[in-house]
Amino acid sequence: MEIIADLHTHTLASTHAFNTVTEMARAAFEMGHKAIAITDHGPKMPDSPHIWHFYNLMRLPQQIEGVYLLRGMEANVLDIHGQLDFTNEEFARLHPDWVIASIHSDTLAPGTYTQDDFDELWTKIAQNPYVDMIGHSETRRYLYHYDMIARVFAQNGKVVELNANSVNVRPGSEENMKQLALACKRAGTPVAVNSDGHSIYHVGKVQNILNLLEEIEFPQELVVNASMKTLVQTLKQHNKPIAANMEDMV
Repeated sequence: MEIIADLHTHTLASTHAFNTVTEMARAAFEMGHKAIAITDHGPKMPDSPHIWHFYNLMRLPQQIEGVYLLRGMEANVLDIHGQLDFTNEEFARLHPDWVIASIHSDTLAPGTYTQDDFDELWTKIAQNPYVDMIGHSETRRYLYHYDMIARVFAQNGKVVELNANSVNVRPGSEENMKQLALACKRAGTPVAVNSDGHSIYHVGKVQNILNLLEEIEFPQELVVNASMKTLVQTLKQHNKPIAANMEDMV
């Protein structure tokens, strides 16, 4: 399986990352990728960029350094009810190409939550029309019922991320990742294989997830960033205008 777009990356605007938009896009092009999503952290993350960053990001060209640029963000889940750190009004004004919703301990501290609580959380997120992808949700501190919620994600057209960087920053959840992938396979839920790269040295480095998908015989047609045809189709389903410009590469 070949990955043609990294749909979760960070720039130095998230100040624990190290490269510019241009450098990240150039690195993606040199890897043979056709697109890259720039998804810096939302405003409630302690070292996140100012909201102006996201407004200016949306003004960048749709194609730079030889790749299509999906201009987006990684929104932080703030509470068990699925509130994000971007309002619906901000999403409507920004018109992002790609929105990730993720849980981070800095914005939703682990507590006395149950799997049922996280089922409710992800169900609310699945119903949010502005969210495109569920970020690194296999984390063992935030367990939910994978089979049930994978069906909810599929019914609402959400993409589930299989994050190659989790093994480094969220160790101990490798079996959860496998179980989540199997649940998505059973439910027919689309997934994306991403690096969550914070530098040019991490963009596109996803071999550990590709090995997992091969092990469980995961169908390639459910991997939205394994072909331009599937990626463009997904962007169309999510009503993203950039899809029309990307069709020439299908």
